[in-house]
Amino acid sequence: MMIYGLNPVLEALRAGRVRELRIGLREGGRMQEMLALAGERGVRVRRVSPETLDRDTRGGIHQGVVALIESVREYSVDELIRGAGGPPLLVVLDGIEDPQNLGAILRTADAAGVDGVIVQSRRSASLGGAAAKASAGAVAYSRIAIVVNIARTLDELKAAGVWTVGLAADAATPYNQVDFTLPTAVVLGAEGSGLRRLVRERCDVLAAIPMRGHVDSLNVSVAAGVTLFEAVRQRRMGPGV
Repeated sequence: MMIYGLNPVLEALRAGRVRELRIGLREGGRMQEMLALAGERGVRVRRVSPETLDRDTRGGIHQGVVALIESVREYSVDELIRGAGGPPLLVVLDGIEDPQNLGAILRTADAAGVDGVIVQSRRSASLGGAAAKASAGAVAYSRIAIVVNIARTLDELKAAGVWTVGLAADAATPYNQVDFTLPTAVVLGAEGSGLRRLVRERCDVLAAIPMRGHVDSLNVSVAAGVTLFEAVRQRRMGPGV
């Protein structure tokens, strides 16, 4: 898998996942840090032209560096649940096709200490390239399960005792009235269309983030951040505090 940009590549190097580094003509403190780390890790470094990097990344903002890394390790849903240090906090993505949003959600999930992210094998943005850059390197640390069917996966989560909370703009329950101290999976729908009908019907509860301004919804990655940090707050202080 190919990733690019200073932050994503540095984090992948720190995580020990880079197999080859391709460096353009750019120099600087962070590039020197990257080259030193690559040397410590025994990573092959190739000097290439900026035009080669432009072609490799299809015009992405690569900041003079591209890395070939190991494919993201795939976890099972059961492994995500069993690997949690306390009541699991998971994120389920139902058809997030914008790589910028996917990357931003992975970054937020990492910051919130989420135990794993579940995505569908179809109707989902690729985990490399733009998504990895938008994640600011979080993709290198993310525990991700790739599943065939999100609706069936929600049934699997519920059977394992995980409460499934779908975000929907028209829901009657405010998000901060949900008890996130329970084992929880936050379910986020596609940009624009939201949760698909079968996925929506499988959720234990639907919750909304109240809007006080003129627009009626938030970007999905922002909604993920608002909800996940409410979960973090509750787990520190208790629901309703």
